[in-house]
Amino acid sequence: MASEAWSHGSVRVEGVRIHYVRAGQGAPVVLLHGWPQTWYMWRKVIPGLAKCHLVIAPDLRGVGDSETPLAGYDRGRVAADVRGLLKHLGVDRSAVVGHDIGGNVALRYALDYPEATTRLMILDVVPYTRLFTNLNATVAVRLWHFFFHAQPDLPEWFVGDRVADYLRYVFHSRVFDPTSFGEAEIATYARAYGRPGALRGGFEHYRTCFGESMRQDLDDLEAGRRVAAPVRVLWGDAGPYRDVNALDLWRPFAPAATGVAIPECGHYLPEERPEAVLAEMEAFLGAHERTDGGA
Repeated sequence: MASEAWSHGSVRVEGVRIHYVRAGQGAPVVLLHGWPQTWYMWRKVIPGLAKCHLVIAPDLRGVGDSETPLAGYDRGRVAADVRGLLKHLGVDRSAVVGHDIGGNVALRYALDYPEATTRLMILDVVPYTRLFTNLNATVAVRLWHFFFHAQPDLPEWFVGDRVADYLRYVFHSRVFDPTSFGEAEIATYARAYGRPGALRGGFEHYRTCFGESMRQDLDDLEAGRRVAAPVRVLWGDAGPYRDVNALDLWRPFAPAATGVAIPECGHYLPEERPEAVLAEMEAFLGAHERTDGGA
C-alpha cells in the first residue's frame, strides 16, 4: 500500500538489514508485526496514529523486506534488532506495540530495555512461556501451527510453492469475518513470504519458541524481572485466545496489566477492527512523553 503519509528505509543492525516504515512525528511508537504478516498489517492504523506520534513499523528479521539470516531468531536477538534500529533513528525511548509473535518480541524488548520502554501494548497473544506451561487440549488444537512450524524443514517442504493457499487458510481460519482478508491482502503477504528464504525466516521465529526464547523468559521469571512500563492487552472475542484468561497469563510478567476483548474480532485485530484498535491505542498511548527523542 503506497502512501505519501509514510516512507520506507532500511538499516543494518549486527550484520542484518532491517526494513522499516516511518510516519508522523511526536512521541515515538514502534509497531511489531506477527506471522504471517509484515509491517503492512499496520497500514489501517498508521495514518491515525501518526497524527500525534512518530510511528516506526519494521519487518522483523527474516520477514518482508528485511534480510533472512540463517540464525539469530530468538526473541532476545530480534528485540536487539529493534533496539538497534531505534538507536539508528535517534529514538531513545518509545512505546512498543506487538501483535502475535511481535507481542512476545515486545515483551522481551520491555524486559531487556526497560529504560527505553515507555508503554507496552500487546495484541492477541499471551506469553508463550506461560501458554505452553498452561496448555489444554482445546487451545493446543487451535494453535496447531506452533508445533507444525517448529519442525525442521517440514513446513517449508509442505507449503512449497503453495504460499498463497496456505496463508489463505491460516487467515480465514482465524478471523471473525473472512472478508477482512481479500485476495489483494493475501497476495501481498504471499509475495512477502514467497521470496527466497522468507518461509524459513518466518518459521524460524516459531522454532525458537520452545528453546532459547523460552529459556530467556523462564530466567526472567525466576530472577523476578517484571515489565516496568504500563501494559495494556487486547484480544479478539472470536480469536484463538478467546477462552484463555489472557490477563492472568500476562500478570507474572506485568502484575498491573489491564486489558479488554475487542468484540466481533478474530486474531488479526488491526486489520479486522482498525477503528477499535486505534481508539485503544490513542487512549492508552495518549501523548506520553512528547519530549522523547525522534529522528
